[in-house]
Amino acid sequence: MQVLGVAGWSGSGKTTLLTRLIPRLVESGLQVAAIKHAHHNFDIDQPGKDSFQHRMAGAREVLVSSANRWALMHENRGEAEASLAELIDKLSPADIVLVEGFKHETHDKIEVHRAANGKPLLCTGDTSVIALATDLPATPVSIPILPLDDIAAIADFVLRRCGFAGRAA
Repeated sequence: MQVLGVAGWSGSGKTTLLTRLIPRLVESGLQVAAIKHAHHNFDIDQPGKDSFQHRMAGAREVLVSSANRWALMHENRGEAEASLAELIDKLSPADIVLVEGFKHETHDKIEVHRAANGKPLLCTGDTSVIALATDLPATPVSIPILPLDDIAAIADFVLRRCGFAGRAA
């Protein structure tokens, strides 16, 4: 599986980029998986649901399944947070795994940068950033610069970079 990250400061548009990029990659015939890192506590379960009660009772893992989807919830219960590599190993096979967050890991990443955010570029200090998707008019960096709002150009870059050249995005 190819792994490609999308990194940037909060509010830069990482999720927006991914929700526009994923359909393009799927249309090109790729099986796409996604991993999202959350810096805060989150819960996909709801109080009162049976699965929530199972977790609160102490179950380490709870798998909920229906005809439409299944979800596995794993409680760390004081253990260290799983690494990106460990999480990737849990995924079903896919052509490409898109990773939102995990900006301090060393996998290849596209940095998303908006001028209005007023934040410094990550790519100037991170050699794993392979391209910059930005709305800045001119940026003195030595990596490819992709127009942030040109999803076709970003998809083409991803296809070429990950070895899927020739697939229409």
